[in-house]
Amino acid sequence: MRRPPPDAGVEHLLRTEAPQVLGALTRRFGRFDVAEDAVQEALIAAGQRWPAEGVPQDPRSWLIRVGHRRMVDLLRAEQARHRREQEFGRTELVLGTPERRAAPTGGTDDSLTLLLLCCHPRLSPVSRVALTLRAVGGLTTAEIARAYGTSEATMGTRISRAKQRLVRSGARFVPATDTDRRDRTEAVMRVLYLIFNEGYTAGSGEALARRDLSEEAVRLARLLHAADPEDAEAAGLLALMLLVESRHAARTDADGALVPLESQDRTRWDQELIREGTLLLDAVWDARGSGTGPYRLQAAIAALHAQAPAPELTDWPRIAVLHLWLERLTPTAPVRLSRVVAVARAFGPTRGLTLLDTLCRRHALDRDPLVRHHERAVRAHLTRATGDTARAAALYREAAALTANGAERRYLLTEAERADEAGT
Repeated sequence: MRRPPPDAGVEHLLRTEAPQVLGALTRRFGRFDVAEDAVQEALIAAGQRWPAEGVPQDPRSWLIRVGHRRMVDLLRAEQARHRREQEFGRTELVLGTPERRAAPTGGTDDSLTLLLLCCHPRLSPVSRVALTLRAVGGLTTAEIARAYGTSEATMGTRISRAKQRLVRSGARFVPATDTDRRDRTEAVMRVLYLIFNEGYTAGSGEALARRDLSEEAVRLARLLHAADPEDAEAAGLLALMLLVESRHAARTDADGALVPLESQDRTRWDQELIREGTLLLDAVWDARGSGTGPYRLQAAIAALHAQAPAPELTDWPRIAVLHLWLERLTPTAPVRLSRVVAVARAFGPTRGLTLLDTLCRRHALDRDPLVRHHERAVRAHLTRATGDTARAAALYREAAALTANGAERRYLLTEAERADEAGT
């Protein structure tokens, strides 16, 4: 036994091993739904024992053995409930054949296969995210529930239904074929993007960010990129995450208050992440724009921010052009609102407000639940810049009332007070 590492080290090891253990048990038993429950119990056992007793010499084999025993128990309980003789015979064959017992998985990495399975097209986006975090990320149901502002029971039901839907759809634990790999990989990237965004700015709670989620998204994006280094969009997604995550330390002050981009201490930005993200982007960027996808475009925008030594030196006109390009590829409310910010910074607040009014008329940004509080905040910033501080203060308070993130709310209320003071 090795000396126990810090609890954080054990947690990281468990999250790294979780997909490999799940892959091993699913391959042996052919039951992803039951194997996932067994792995969760093995992870809980390890989390309780390893910090005190030390990490085994072969952590993966330990987890597979414990998970194997628990899976046997679960299958036998299922057989007893349903009294299925045929299923009983099949399970006994597995249990009674020594060469099919749990064993080290060697160099097999099942993480990508699990990612593709968890992002099955029959699942809803929310279910894909939850199942990915639990099966591949190794998070507990309680952790996932906290991240999404719901109860553990509700999230447990959602995950259980997702697994049952996979069973009913006939999804199998096999590598994706060439014909469906592209679609499934795109689904994986969308899920990782959602997880990263939720971690970067939490949808609820008092803290601005959920670092555990953003770090897990980065880890899984690295895995996806390593599985197919020639996939330019997977590289772009990883580059985007690294470049954005590089600003983490500067996004809040010592009291946890939100610090907007233009006020951040750029010496606190992580230069190693910026270097890595920039190199990744440079390797896949097509200056002609041929085939460039949304993740590479967003990474290019993040790189322009990272390259600016001071806010006033940011190349906002180029960023505005990239946002227009991005909007044509992915015409979503967040992308449209981001273009408003870029245009305002490049060409002035009046032009930004004109564009915002146009987009609200055409696409109802002010009523879109995804961005309505951000729309009020952007409108407040631009309105204050034009000199109408009273209107700006009211808009800041509207935005504060619409957000469920405590750090954002406190920042917006502070800006409202400053606008009030500026008007007196």
